Amino acid sequence: MSSPASAPPAPSSLPRIVAASLIGTTIEWYDFFLYGSAAALVFNKVFFPDSDPLVGTLLSFLTYAVGFAARPLGALVFGHYGDRLGRKRLLVLSLVMMGGATFAIGLLPTHAAVGSLAPVLLTALRLVQGFALGGEWGGAVLLVSEHGDARRRGFWASWPQTGAPAGQLLATGVLSLLTAVLSDDAFGSWGWRVPFLLSGVLVIVGLWIRLSVDESPVFKEALERSETRRGDGDAEKLPLVSVLRHHWRDVLVAMGARMAENISYYVITAFILVYATTSAGVSKQTALNAVLIGSAVHFAVIPAWGALSDRVGRRPVYLLGAAGIGLWMFPFFSLVDTGTFGCLVLAVTVGLVVHGAMYAPQAAFFAEMFATRMRYSGASIGAQFASVAAGAPAPLIATALLSAYDSSTPIALYVIAAAVLTLIAVGVARETRHRDLAQVEAEDGDRTAASPAAEARTV
Repeated sequence: MSSPASAPPAPSSLPRIVAASLIGTTIEWYDFFLYGSAAALVFNKVFFPDSDPLVGTLLSFLTYAVGFAARPLGALVFGHYGDRLGRKRLLVLSLVMMGGATFAIGLLPTHAAVGSLAPVLLTALRLVQGFALGGEWGGAVLLVSEHGDARRRGFWASWPQTGAPAGQLLATGVLSLLTAVLSDDAFGSWGWRVPFLLSGVLVIVGLWIRLSVDESPVFKEALERSETRRGDGDAEKLPLVSVLRHHWRDVLVAMGARMAENISYYVITAFILVYATTSAGVSKQTALNAVLIGSAVHFAVIPAWGALSDRVGRRPVYLLGAAGIGLWMFPFFSLVDTGTFGCLVLAVTVGLVVHGAMYAPQAAFFAEMFATRMRYSGASIGAQFASVAAGAPAPLIATALLSAYDSSTPIALYVIAAAVLTLIAVGVARETRHRDLAQVEAEDGDRTAASPAAEARTV
């Protein structure tokens, strides 16, 4: 018999839950990507003005990478309390932290005003951003995954994933508009602050919507069972301990699956702003517009890839994306090197469409790997620990390779190597498409099990 928590929610409730997750993730990714775009375009001049332009960009990307370093800590803390207290409370906290840090960046004094204190303050706020985002992703995708049923989980859970291109679209759009209407001097002196200050308004909207949704019914049922066990004298292990004991293989699979997805995304959307303007002779406005168009298409295709994963499985779609991104890298840079706007748009758009084949099924795929009372921890740890090795250094490594070799070939090989790692990780994983999240529970503290009909025994 299926538990009550596994039943599909009312038709009117699931779209509202999806909207709450999507709006929250859009705001958080807007904040995070806004920093990345600003790091490529203006922070090297505002916070590191005494450096060589390329060295200044490297230092700017270093503060960008610091945000990734804080994401695993956020995953551990938010995962622990999210598995103990619930998904909703932690999602509200992550939104407040991210929005507050971003708003504060818009008020920061520059290097010209306070000297070396400026980049120190910038780095501290970037750490807060990373910590918040480390807890946001897992909670957002789980809130949707645990409300829906297995039949269309890939589709519905892919909607919070569209928060990444939506945030990228919003951040790039605001920056593109400002660079179009402001002179370089005006943008460098005050214009760059505007999109950071806008975050305050967005957070208020996001909180209003996010506070209106209910906690995951799957989590509520698991919490009741946990309280019953504690009442019977059974000690409950910390979620992190349970994850590392019962799900360490799944954590490694999730980390490997993230390599190509994470690295390729930041090469295509963040590093491209450096490469196109320095090596391909493309204007800053042209590069931003290309990312803007690509992000819009990316947003549209993610739900389609998620729906496909419901029909054919998470693994086939993910493997297609990993193979595709590896094959696209050399054509990608060849198109960018032409310096024409049409080729630049084609390069970015195709890259992001292929990336979507990995990113769309990722939410459901990771959620289906872990038992409910350790799912927030497991999904967050697998996703965010990988970001330290993948997304964090990607713009830095790509910029350093460009500086050392003055060629895109090493950068393409770097992304291809990540694609190979992801192909191996996802290739050895087992399919999770039919798992009932309400049934994936720890059994006797020794292993995880699921209903035979769902074929959901966890590794």
